Amino acid sequence: MIDSIFETHLQVTDLDRSIRFYTRLGLTLALHKPERRSAFFYVGERRDLLALKEVQNGQKLQPRHFAFGVELNQLLQASDWLIERGLYPLPGFGKDASEPFVHAWMPAASIYFNDHDGNELEFMAWLDDEPHNLDYVPHLSEWNKIKNTLT
Repeated sequence: MIDSIFETHLQVTDLDRSIRFYTRLGLTLALHKPERRSAFFYVGERRDLLALKEVQNGQKLQPRHFAFGVELNQLLQASDWLIERGLYPLPGFGKDASEPFVHAWMPAASIYFNDHDGNELEFMAWLDDEPHNLDYVPHLSEWNKIKNTLT
């Protein structure tokens, strides 16, 4: 019965700044409700929804994480694309952010970055490989070297 995550929500501290941020990422502003301090964005052709809700003064922000799905050729250009927009890929898993990470159990490659409120965002692309359970997360170049040797 379930075939997608239709909508997800993030808390933000400054709705107007967040609208500019997510518009710069290429999302389409679908609805802005200034009186409710909320906004909704369409994501992709399926028009999945990302909702932003500004926290009230004194309310504690609860940062979240989610991934935007992209094609592998887009992911390979994503670091430069982010840097052009003043955003920087995050290191992780004991590795630098010089190239995408691979979650071998899926397998999918990803690049992490934050919005200005500390919400951890990710660009993620499926890989056309067999999944493997590794006890670490390799960089994509390492994955490409070892994937065919795994049994």
